[in-house]
Amino acid sequence: MSRPPKNMAISVRDRLTGRARERRENAQLLMTRYVIERLLFRLSLSPHRERFVLKGAMLFSLWAEAPYRATGDLDLLGIGENAPEQLEAVFQEILGVAVDDDGIVFRPETLRAAAARAGDEYAGVRIDFVAELAGARLPMHVDIGYGDAITPAAIEIEYPSLLGQPTAYLRAYPPETVVAEKFQAMVALGMLNTRLKDFYDIWAIAGSFAFDGAVLSRAIQATFDRRQTPLPVETPPALKPAFADEKQGQWTAFLRRTEVALAPEPFATIQGQIASLVMPPVLALGQGTALASDWPIGGPWKDR
Repeated sequence: MSRPPKNMAISVRDRLTGRARERRENAQLLMTRYVIERLLFRLSLSPHRERFVLKGAMLFSLWAEAPYRATGDLDLLGIGENAPEQLEAVFQEILGVAVDDDGIVFRPETLRAAAARAGDEYAGVRIDFVAELAGARLPMHVDIGYGDAITPAAIEIEYPSLLGQPTAYLRAYPPETVVAEKFQAMVALGMLNTRLKDFYDIWAIAGSFAFDGAVLSRAIQATFDRRQTPLPVETPPALKPAFADEKQGQWTAFLRRTEVALAPEPFATIQGQIASLVMPPVLALGQGTALASDWPIGGPWKDR
């Protein structure tokens, strides 16, 4: 059995930068991803594990060895109290959970929590703090949302480790809810939508997961109901050619600046794949039923 390195932080940083160089990844984002991974491990050991559900782009590290796109933030769904001062105390505890040396030093004195929208019962809270890795100072951001519906239910997951460290066991969004929330945002924002990451994410998920039409239908209905958004009765503007024509330049820029692991396609093709996934269950819901079909990985829907 090999001995642990004398300086774990330097060893970790060297291994991460070596991996980034070998795989042509962004070293700063890779270190941030490692910090988030170790934060999730501390969360999983804390008394607050059941208060949070993993969502957002960090799920893609769970779903694929190479994440679909890199991210520098952690997104969680919070359960229960959303007062910033209480969440600040909770995260102080999480940062202080004792673990074997993994090279990360969290700076609890830098931790701050603030409500996204004052006076909103379901307002999210943003947590900011600093972590350090062998002299690298890494600003960290955790966005915690409240009040969203998870369908069919949160799933228990083992979060993978970049460097073979102990892994986190916690709860996470199922793919159906990820699709439902991102599609709802497309419908709600219409032609004003600049969240091109949502298009990329649904496209990637459609090519990576199989879906039960009835379950995806329920997830879409629950999310639209919870967010008080009418279901579209036809293809929404965000999935029509005029939107593709307007956003192609932004799409190209998004792909250029974003670390992606899947080959990009023209934006209109991305739209078509998204529409193929979401519109059959949406139109079935409009007729008062759930879609009785199955989506194999990559599609299309097939009748049972």
